[in-house]
Amino acid sequence: MRWADLAVISAYLAGVTWFGARFRGSQNTLKDYFLGGRTAPWWAIALSIVAAETSTLTVIGTPPLAFQGDFGFLQVVLGYLLARMAISILFLPAYFRGELFTAYELMRRRFGERMRKLTAATFLVLRALAEGVRVFAISIVISIILGTGETVSIAAILCLTLFYTYEGGMQAVIWTDVAQMALYVGGAALSLAAILREIPGGWGQVVAIVEPLGKFRVFDFRLGPPALFFARNYSFWAGVLGGLFLTTASHGTDQLMVQRLLAARSQRDSRTALLSSWVLVAAQFTLFLVIGSCLYVLYELRHLQPPAVMDRIYPLFVWTSLPRGVAGLVMAAILAAAMSNLSAALNSLASTTVMDFLKPSGTAVRSVALARIVTVAWGAILFGVALLARHWGSVLQTGLSIASVLYGSLLGVFLLGVLTQRVGERAAIFGMAAGLALMLYVKFQTPIAFTWYVLIGTSATFLAGLAASFVWRETSAEA
Repeated sequence: MRWADLAVISAYLAGVTWFGARFRGSQNTLKDYFLGGRTAPWWAIALSIVAAETSTLTVIGTPPLAFQGDFGFLQVVLGYLLARMAISILFLPAYFRGELFTAYELMRRRFGERMRKLTAATFLVLRALAEGVRVFAISIVISIILGTGETVSIAAILCLTLFYTYEGGMQAVIWTDVAQMALYVGGAALSLAAILREIPGGWGQVVAIVEPLGKFRVFDFRLGPPALFFARNYSFWAGVLGGLFLTTASHGTDQLMVQRLLAARSQRDSRTALLSSWVLVAAQFTLFLVIGSCLYVLYELRHLQPPAVMDRIYPLFVWTSLPRGVAGLVMAAILAAAMSNLSAALNSLASTTVMDFLKPSGTAVRSVALARIVTVAWGAILFGVALLARHWGSVLQTGLSIASVLYGSLLGVFLLGVLTQRVGERAAIFGMAAGLALMLYVKFQTPIAFTWYVLIGTSATFLAGLAASFVWRETSAEA
């Protein structure tokens, strides 16, 4: 046992749990518990957005993309910027009209109660499946550290994160996100420096080996035959358009992100937080891709065989090659990314369940107690999904593809709500069902890359709902 590393990791886990639990005293109402009382500054929300956008999937799943391929994933990140602009124009003005707790209250205003529950239920299924994959990814890291089985590893990190989320609500989520993001970015930079020290010639040697192989390539403008064009995950067209639609859906319709936007003091602060978060997202993806390239060079120079499960390559290097104590710090950083995302998921799942389905009408104290009970229930559900996710393949692409199947329907119906007036509730429900049916076919019966999923699902939902509005003429639910 490496006691110095374990001591660092234990100190981190104990410290972040204590820090998050300290916010319990300020959780007096549902607004406090789910929106942090709308007191957080924009820069803290920006960091929290990035931390929620970055999970263990990013930390352990991004380096293998560069190890096995190139920097093409950054094409998706360009789409992230366009999406943030679209959300600022289309969705933020609607979200800040009135006192909203969830994204799906907007659907009730526009279409009616049935649509609110349908979109909220879609989010709950989406987030539970996608977060289950992320929780499983955490177990990969913990099993490397402790040599424990996956079940014990999943339970350990889930219980610790659940404790401070249960106690501190959204304030605990945001402020622990700030601390955890600083830790995991710092840990990644530290590990990059360590890898370069292991390579004779350092960065110059990395460039000399990697550049002739085209592994620094970012843009792929190839078109080719349709079968090949739509099968490539990271072409320029799939990346930019896929990133645009994926992030517009994830940050504009997914309660995990919308909850942060709603927690801002004003619409202006919300917009500033959203746009500024892109700079950090782009920088951190680049950092993890660089780490993957450096690991490729290290393995080539040492004639090493990469692990059978490529998601293990970065945490394995950290644990086996870094000095004791330093390895513990970097592993704690990886756990920080995991815990920040998990705490956000628990709080967003609870807020949607409570506000869109249970609708508490009792005292503030009872309402907050109910919210805490629901948070624990979702922790148990995510534990079960994580056990199933062990058999679903590569964690990064599995998580993104699961989300992408459902995001199209969500984004399509939100766009029907903000861009049209003639579409009523029945037409919107029909459009959403049609989009989801098409995406299930695309997912299981075609070789189309997941980066196209949200664009296809959104287009199908929007067009089907618009067409159905000519059959069902309804009045808008808005007054």
